[in-house]
Amino acid sequence: MTNSLPEMAEIWQQTLNWQPSVQQQTQFQKLYELILEGNRQLNLTRITDPQEFWEKHLWDSLRGIAPKGEFISSLQESVSVIDIGTGAGFPGIPVKIAAPNCTITLMDSTRKKITFIEQTLTELALTNAKTLVGRAEEIGQQPEHRQAYDVALIRAVGTASVCAEYTLPLLKQKGLAIIYRGNWTEDETTALQNAVKQLGGVIEAIEKFTTPLSESIRHCVYLRKVGTTPVQFPRATGIPTQKPL
Repeated sequence: MTNSLPEMAEIWQQTLNWQPSVQQQTQFQKLYELILEGNRQLNLTRITDPQEFWEKHLWDSLRGIAPKGEFISSLQESVSVIDIGTGAGFPGIPVKIAAPNCTITLMDSTRKKITFIEQTLTELALTNAKTLVGRAEEIGQQPEHRQAYDVALIRAVGTASVCAEYTLPLLKQKGLAIIYRGNWTEDETTALQNAVKQLGGVIEAIEKFTTPLSESIRHCVYLRKVGTTPVQFPRATGIPTQKPL
């Protein structure tokens, strides 16, 4: 059984001004096969159709690091990235494949998923990629992780203000949090502004876009760390979700 991912070179070029190399294309294909395989034991994703996988997992992951349709230039250097609640490895693994020079930490609270990711990193021969089992509320209070990262990615996790509380404590000064969302409303912007102000950040941009195949509406929210996050954030496990800022 071989399920081949579509190449989509033209769409990559038109939407992100980038195309995967032959090696990157091979890594994407291998990642897809490993996820299909891993899905038998673990509930990794419902998205298994090759076109849908390409759009919702690969393209969507990389669209987040390409505001205004261009990759964030610093990702080509050795910046440190953390993917919070990575699950099956999205957006972190596609980001690492596309920006091999960055150092990435893939974090999830589920040990089984992290074990799967560790095997995947080995199979894909990805170096400078670390894993971390833990919860954002705890990791954000640990000195080795607090203010340690240049970029924090967060997809399919909680409300935006919860995402802000998970990401901003982990960022260095001038660091960038990228929150992946589906729909977005003005009310969410207002709530997020309030949260971000308390956490030492600002909303730099909110981008709305449509996905290239199914034309679904998606948003990415970019937060910039401009101050110091007060020591009480992130609050203890469960509190950010129960009592959002």
